[in-house]
Amino acid sequence: MTHIIGIFLYDGFQLLDASGPIAAFEIAGTMAQSGYRLQLLSRAGGAVTSSSGVALQTVMIDAAQNLDTLIIVGGRGSDAAMACLESIAFIRSSEKTVRRLCSVCSGALLLAEAGVLDGRRATTHWRRADQLARSFPKVRVEPDAIHIRDGHVWTSAGISAGIDLALALVAEDQGEELTRRVAQEMVVYYRRPGGQSQFSALAELGGGDATAFSPLLDWMRAHLTERLTVEYLAGRMAMSPRNFSRAFARAIGVSPAKAVERLRLEAARERVEYSTQPIEAVAAATGFRDPERMRRAFLRAFGQPPQAMRRKC
Repeated sequence: MTHIIGIFLYDGFQLLDASGPIAAFEIAGTMAQSGYRLQLLSRAGGAVTSSSGVALQTVMIDAAQNLDTLIIVGGRGSDAAMACLESIAFIRSSEKTVRRLCSVCSGALLLAEAGVLDGRRATTHWRRADQLARSFPKVRVEPDAIHIRDGHVWTSAGISAGIDLALALVAEDQGEELTRRVAQEMVVYYRRPGGQSQFSALAELGGGDATAFSPLLDWMRAHLTERLTVEYLAGRMAMSPRNFSRAFARAIGVSPAKAVERLRLEAARERVEYSTQPIEAVAAATGFRDPERMRRAFLRAFGQPPQAMRRKC
């Protein structure tokens, strides 16, 4: 059986949103007895130009037939694409005809505009998560997920997460063993460790105007079990605690104490989700020391305790 995969493009799409899944399905098809056939689709057909200037040849959405899976890509042009009534109508009607309806990155905004995500869990690129939540309050946005399946609708995070999504789809079709081989061939994670937080707000610590504090932040990440007090950190920067706190907050955007907590949360969440380490050991290894203190931090940041996040994975 050949699975027909439709990939919907529009002007200003992100090239990797499309090419990543294309490569995954191509490689899977060469390894599997039942392969994939790809259809690049757009509203009017013809060449569609990505945000990089590279164009891909497409066929009109009216020509799409027998699609098994439809993937809506993201990119800078997604806001303009949301205003295209024909495109949104195509997505809305496809929900009833395809086995799987998917999005990569800000393609989730098009799914939401079509009403597909109402009442569903969904994710998107971390930069667009707030926009998705504000504009479509019926959508249950989970900004840290790499990809989410809710029924037959799949959404994924930004850009390279389209590869993670495609591998998950291949695993459903072809099984785990073949998908591991595809990931090995592509030299990517079969299942990526951690969520988007490692790339988003936490990764932004040390960005922007924070060059002077970047070495300190790197050191903090490597020494989370130490007592990272303001006085101690200020001493490493040869500054008074008062001046250090002001300069740090101005450059980083959060206080030193909040930055320490966020870095510890980043490390603790990854251990909770992707290891079998006891919660007490996770708390000790990431500097929280007290499991109850870590639990309260998880509730503030993620809305649920560590044990619940482990059960969910």
